[in-house]
Amino acid sequence: MKRALACVLCVGCASACLLGAPDARDGSAAQAAGAKRASFEWEPLWADEFDRDGPPDPANWGYVTGDGTQFGLPPGWGNNEIQWYTDNRRENARVENGILIIEARRDHFEGHEYTSARLASAGKRDFTYGRVEVRARLPRGKGTWPAIWMLPTQWTYGDRGWPANGEIDLMELVSGEPNTVHCSLHTQNRNFKRNTQVTAKQRDETFTTDFHVFALEWLPESLTWFIDDEKVLSFDNPHTDFKDWPFDKDFHVLLNVALGGWGGAADPAAFPQRMEVDYVRVQRLKR
Repeated sequence: MKRALACVLCVGCASACLLGAPDARDGSAAQAAGAKRASFEWEPLWADEFDRDGPPDPANWGYVTGDGTQFGLPPGWGNNEIQWYTDNRRENARVENGILIIEARRDHFEGHEYTSARLASAGKRDFTYGRVEVRARLPRGKGTWPAIWMLPTQWTYGDRGWPANGEIDLMELVSGEPNTVHCSLHTQNRNFKRNTQVTAKQRDETFTTDFHVFALEWLPESLTWFIDDEKVLSFDNPHTDFKDWPFDKDFHVLLNVALGGWGGAADPAAFPQRMEVDYVRVQRLKR
C-alpha cells in the first residue's frame, strides 16, 4: 500500500477490462500491459485454500494491529487512515464456507469508530522469488482501500526503512477511483513520494462483484503483474543497487482493508464492507 510508514510493518479480466498505460517514469524498465503471461514451470511452495471455518490459520497468518501509534507514528499509519486493526477478532477476520473475509466495520469497538483487519504471513510463510496468486472479490464502499501486497521480512538496506527496502503491490483499489485496480512497486529511487513509482492501473466494473485473480511473477531478473492471466505491468531488474532493486531477499504477503487515506472520506452508511479471498497460492520455479 502507499504508506510512508510501511517500514514498521515487518512485525508483522474479463473482455470488458480497459487496460491503463503503466505510469512508470523509467520506460526502459517498465513494459506495457496486454500480453499473455510467459510460460514457466512452477511447483507449489505454500497455499491457503481457506477450507476450514473459523479464524485464519495461524500457521500462515499473523495480525498487524492498531493505528500505528505503537510504533511512534501519527495515528492512521502516516496516511490519515481511520481504521483500527484488531487482533484475532472474528468480526474483522474469519473464514466461512471456503472464503477468507476481511471486514471493515463501523462498530465503535473499544472506543474506535472503525475497525478492520490486516493479515501478514511474516515469520510464517516468507519466500524469495516465486509466483503469487490471490483470488479475491473487493469491497466497494466509499472510503475503502483494500490491498493485496508484499513487504520484506528483514529490513537491511539503506536506513532500514521504507521505501529503501521495497514494497510490491499486487492490488490496491481506492473508492475515489471506482472499479480501478492499481499495481505498483516502491523503492528508494522509485516511490510515490517522489512521483517516480512504477505503477499501472486496470479498470473493470466487476472487481467488486466477481472474483478475480491478482498475480505476481517475481524472478531474479523481473517482476510481472497479472490480472486474470493478462499482463498488466512488468519491471526488469536494472542491475544497479538496492535503491532500484531491493527484491533479492525474503518478502511476505499482506491482506487488508484500510479506510480513509488514499481511499478518501468514509461514508458511515456504507459499512460493513468486506474483501473476500478464495485462496492465496505461492509457487516457486520448478527445480
